[in-house]
Parts: sequence; C-alpha cells; structure tokens
Amino acid sequence: MKPIITVQSLSKEYKIGVLQPTRESPARGTRFLPRWQNRDRFHFESIWALKDVSFEIAPGEVVGIIGRNGAGKSTLLKILSRVTEPTTGRIELYGRIGSLLEVGTGFHPELTGRENVFLNGAILGMPRAEIQRKFDEIVAFSGIEKFIDTPVKWYSSGMYLRLAFSVSAHLEPEILILDEVLAVGDADFQYKCLKKMEEIRKKGATILFVSHSMEAMTRLCRRAILFSDGAIADDGSAEELAKSYLGSFLQLESERVWADLNNAPGNEIVRLRAVRVRAMQGAVSETIDIREPVGVEMEYDVLIPGYALTPNFHFFNEQRTYLFVSVDNGMERSLPKTAGRYTSTVWVPGNFFAEGIVLVNAAISTFDPEMVHVNESDVVTFKVIDTLDVGTARGDYQGHLPGVVRPKLEWTTEYRSRSQSAQRLEAGIV
Repeated sequence: MKPIITVQSLSKEYKIGVLQPTRESPARGTRFLPRWQNRDRFHFESIWALKDVSFEIAPGEVVGIIGRNGAGKSTLLKILSRVTEPTTGRIELYGRIGSLLEVGTGFHPELTGRENVFLNGAILGMPRAEIQRKFDEIVAFSGIEKFIDTPVKWYSSGMYLRLAFSVSAHLEPEILILDEVLAVGDADFQYKCLKKMEEIRKKGATILFVSHSMEAMTRLCRRAILFSDGAIADDGSAEELAKSYLGSFLQLESERVWADLNNAPGNEIVRLRAVRVRAMQGAVSETIDIREPVGVEMEYDVLIPGYALTPNFHFFNEQRTYLFVSVDNGMERSLPKTAGRYTSTVWVPGNFFAEGIVLVNAAISTFDPEMVHVNESDVVTFKVIDTLDVGTARGDYQGHLPGVVRPKLEWTTEYRSRSQSAQRLEAGIV
C-alpha cells in the first residue's frame, strides 16, 4: 500500500539574532546605535528544530507524536500543514488536509464566529456548499451557539478551540493534523474531541496527533513516534513508547522518610513521618511480582488529640490515570485518636495491578468537619512486574495485554450438546 505521508531527510533551521553589548553600556546593549554600527555587534546562531527526519505513514493510520517541549513536534506539524517550509528534505502528502495547530489558527479576530466558520472552511479547502450543509452540525458540536454572531476577538481560548476543532473535524479530511487540541477546554469537550477523532479514524482518515496526555494518546493511537532534540528517538507501539517516555521522568522510590517533624507534610494536628512500599514478605521493595500482594504503609504523628483522622492512599499509573482510592473504613476510623505515632497499612491483592509503574499519593483527612490535613503527591512509586510465569491473568498468552488493571478472574464454561440446544430452541428457551 502506498504511504499517504512520506517524509524524507526533513530538517528545519531557525536563525536567532544575538545582540552583543557595547563597552560603554553593557547593560543597554546596542539597540540605540544606527544600523551600520549595529552590524558588527550582531550575529546569528542556528537552531535546528528538526534534523534529518524520515518516516512513512500508511492510509488510515493514527500516529501519535510525543516528546518534551522543544523536541520538534510542532515544527513537524507546521511543515506538514504547509504553514512553514523545510530547510532541507522532502514531504509527500496525498489527500485533503485538515489541521489545527494553534488556538484560533485561520480565524480573523474582527469577524464573527459565523463568518470565521466560512473563512476557516475555505482555507482548509471546504466548498461553500459543503460548509452551508454542515454549518449547523459544526456550531452544535462547538457548543457556542449563543456567541456564533459575536466577533471572535471576544472569545475565550476555550471557545476558540471549540470552534476551530469543530471546523477541522467536520471537513472530513483524508489527513487530520492536530497539535495539543486537548490542552484547552473542559473535560466534557475533551471527551467529545476524542469521540470525534475515533469517529474520523473509523472512516479511514489518517490522523497525526500531538498531545502531552498519554492517556488520550494511547486510547486513540496504535503507533507513536518519539522525538528528542529534533530527531526521531523511537518509532513503535504507542502504549510501549508512552510507558518508556513517562518512565524517563519517574524515579522508583519505595520509601520516603521525614526525620525533621517541622519539615514533614501536615499541619499542627497531624504530620506525615514515613511512607513505604512493602512486598509480601514485609521487606521494603520498589519492584513487586504481579502475583503477590503489595502493602503501602504510612507512619504519622498525631500532635493534637481528639480528631477522627482517616489515612487514605490514591493510586495512579504512569500515564497519570487515576486507578482508585483506598480509605481506611475500619471501626477505629470514626474514633478520635490520642496523641502519638501511628502506622496504617493497606494491602492490595496480587493479580490486581497491571504491569508497569504505580504512583501513590498519601493523604490524611477528617470527615466531620471535612478537612484534608496531609496530601503528598507521588510520595512513593513502585514497579509491578509480570514474570510470564503461571498464576497470572495472562495464562499461556505471552503477548501484550492492555488495560490499567489486570485481575485474575474466575471463569466457568457450560457445555450443551447440539441436540440439547436444538430442543431448548424449539421449546423457546434460549
């Protein structure tokens, strides 16, 4: 199958001017000197936003572009969208392109939302008759019907994004290029964006998607390209690259201790002294066998008696997906605590977490009155390892298993002979 996007040895150079200070006035520089005097003190530095980038994308692929800020992601999308030209290299695109690179791209601030829908649609190659046919659908999706005849210069960034994304998505392009469309907007609109992109994907469109949300990336994309310093660092499974990319920021830390009470998290009522991850045998450990239970404990000092303090842990995976919260619901939870040191531990059963890195937030609260006394984010982290041995949810399967949890559940299978099935069908029993 012929690629719909081909990128060959693509590079982009930017030149940045650097003004050298004068001897007489180093703080002020030379900005007040005539141009001919400035020339000797002004020089350029080259920055390569992209360096020898090559890849191919097949029709219908949904590809995530990931990397740190300044890695070259947005520059790549601008070149593919023909907003800027490459310094060297070649790109080949086959099909109508819809792109959303920055909030309000293609909008004229003095025109109304209605006028900008037609203007933006025309810029993206949409015939006027098609825009008219889809206008109501575009506006309804954006959710800004009340403001459609208001000049967009009065729009918030969220309103800009809603309308711009709606126009781009309803263009029905063969290639859809999106840069951080989930960075602005509320959770409801983000969900609508993801559903719309999935709908476009199912129709066979090719999507290039830049986002710092690894949860959205892995939900939408099967393939990802990781950029680093303007070059391709890796190209492969979106889920695996997301894990390795996020893992590069995370350092496993199975124990945190605050020796100095004054610097410990908390307030005048209670202070956190330690949080630890324990393996089944009780040892502090940063790696946990997927089959075995894992304990997370916290030590805390109650400084003022009389409060019914409730410890709780919040668990996240490496994509920052909220897995669950565990609150101490024992009988003693509702009883006021006396002053002193306490150790509270929760045990999560084996075959519950999926393999990967788990981040833990530690908190201590009261419910009457409702108040959070301690809330320490990413206090400890640990890695769950699937050894591919017997006794796990994967059974004999050795391939990749998706999902944020991996419980080993009981299955039952009932056999019914063909003759019995026919008899039950004839009797009207399913």
